[in-house]
Amino acid sequence: MNPYDAERADTGVPVTVNGKALARGCFEAGIAGVRPDRLIRDSVRLEEGALDIGGQVFDLCRIRRVFVVGAGKASGLMALALEEVLGDRLTGGAVAVKYGHAAPCRKVEIMEAAHPYPDQAGVDATRKIMRLCGEAGEGDLVLCVWSGGGSALLADAPEGGTLDDVMRLSKALVNSGAAIGEINAVRKHLSRVKGGQLARLAYPAQVVSLILSDVVGDPLDVIASGPTVPDPSTFGDALGVLRKYRLEAGTPPQLLEVLNGGVAGRIPETPKAGDPALARTMNRIIGSNRIALEAAARYAQSRGLAVRIVTDRLEGDTGAAAAEIVRTACEAQVRGDVQKPVCLLFGGETTLQVTGGGLGGRNQHLALKAALLLRGREGIAVLAGGTDGTDGPTDMAGAVVDGNTCAEAERIGIDPGESLRAFDSYPFFQKAGGHVRTGPTRTNVMDMAVVIVAPA
Repeated sequence: MNPYDAERADTGVPVTVNGKALARGCFEAGIAGVRPDRLIRDSVRLEEGALDIGGQVFDLCRIRRVFVVGAGKASGLMALALEEVLGDRLTGGAVAVKYGHAAPCRKVEIMEAAHPYPDQAGVDATRKIMRLCGEAGEGDLVLCVWSGGGSALLADAPEGGTLDDVMRLSKALVNSGAAIGEINAVRKHLSRVKGGQLARLAYPAQVVSLILSDVVGDPLDVIASGPTVPDPSTFGDALGVLRKYRLEAGTPPQLLEVLNGGVAGRIPETPKAGDPALARTMNRIIGSNRIALEAAARYAQSRGLAVRIVTDRLEGDTGAAAAEIVRTACEAQVRGDVQKPVCLLFGGETTLQVTGGGLGGRNQHLALKAALLLRGREGIAVLAGGTDGTDGPTDMAGAVVDGNTCAEAERIGIDPGESLRAFDSYPFFQKAGGHVRTGPTRTNVMDMAVVIVAPA
């Protein structure tokens, strides 16, 4: 019997399951489940002059103007959906998105900029967003749309610093192994908009943030560096991050002066919980990795598979995560838990410490590691992909493998072990096959790993 043949539980009729194809279908369904425009329409409704946002109702008869601002890979589609919901009630807006992620808005200006490191276009876009928020007043409603990538796209430099200073430090932080919360603690204290400061700028206007989470655990203050959220971190914490990762000596002096000035009390802290400037602000997560996993699960169930969402908090070293995913799949198969094909779902974001000079990303690396661990084993397929459609500095979302991947690669002269050691997963899958390409999805809720396990 083929390892992907099983009997449908309800009819007893044999069905053939293509593990790799099913994994691709689940992944695509997960992405579709977190399309930003769909999430906005599920969360925001306008009926007879009342704007309902997740149960919070705003009487537009009492609101003078409505603006939309934001930043992130998904923010363009979010703004477009808000335009459709609000119609003539929308006054205007400004949103920064990654190059290639624009949406055809009419009233909201969509401005493309660089990610993951800021550029001048991001600075220009941020100035427009700041100016619009600064002009909002009592009687106005500012709707904010934030998603993954917002920290880089919402780009500015502190007084005395330059864009080049910020870019250099951003690269050093990203490559240091620091956690995203640590990186954003520094970013917040070298900005005039992050860490609740945009809400302070818009006060006394009402501010409502609609957020797609790209951070494990969905911490509001970390996603897009929390422009409208109380900031629990301090200037001292930011300096502590630089010292912890031995970055202080290489930090531009102008930026160090800002952080030390904050510690000494010469520069105001970011808004904290209870700050009056945040009293008229509401923050609501409308999209997350968990929602994507649930959409993938529904797809798998519709194809007759049993489903288990293992975790939406996958993090840590990429290689270790691959080993845990394969171990979980193999144990289920060996224990006899799998009476019919099952789909195991993992979500989160791992960390890849690159030491080789190859080309790839954490998802392609995870898939290649899984292929080596599954070598010669029948009945298990593993897909790892980024929901934004971009894995590392490549044009692929990720890759899908099974127990035959390594043997097939070796038959055409490719050494999978050497490709892994050189962090060269992109050329491996380019030659051996297995790449998952979606193109820019214009959403971002971290990564997904889809595992299809057939009975042993």
